Amino acid sequence: MAPESEEMTADTAKTDLGEATPVGSGSPDTIREQVIEQLKTIFDPEIPVNIYELGLIYQVTVAADGATQVTMTLTTPMCPAAEELPPEVETKARSVPGVTSVQLDLVWDPPWSPDMMSDAAKLDLGMI
Repeated sequence: MAPESEEMTADTAKTDLGEATPVGSGSPDTIREQVIEQLKTIFDPEIPVNIYELGLIYQVTVAADGATQVTMTLTTPMCPAAEELPPEVETKARSVPGVTSVQLDLVWDPPWSPDMMSDAAKLDLGMI
């Protein structure tokens, strides 16, 4: 069996990590929805709710070429998960077919507050 070629074909693009990702795997809106679904699999280690429902993801945008930007925050600047969550967000977003690159912006303004949680998260935590 011949070794796999490192050449990219017309139906793939190279991500920042050098991985081949299918191009045209969906519209930017579809890719965005899939990225959000992946982000919903990430849980804050101190709060048993996913980071999307916690309101830690401020924005997800996907360009026509699959370039994806995620703007997020943490519960506090001193969050113990500060070293774990952002790389996991980037990895999960990058795993979605059609995503060609990921730019992660960690911001502190506006600061996170419990008011940013979805009603589902508040219900899970007994807040409503």
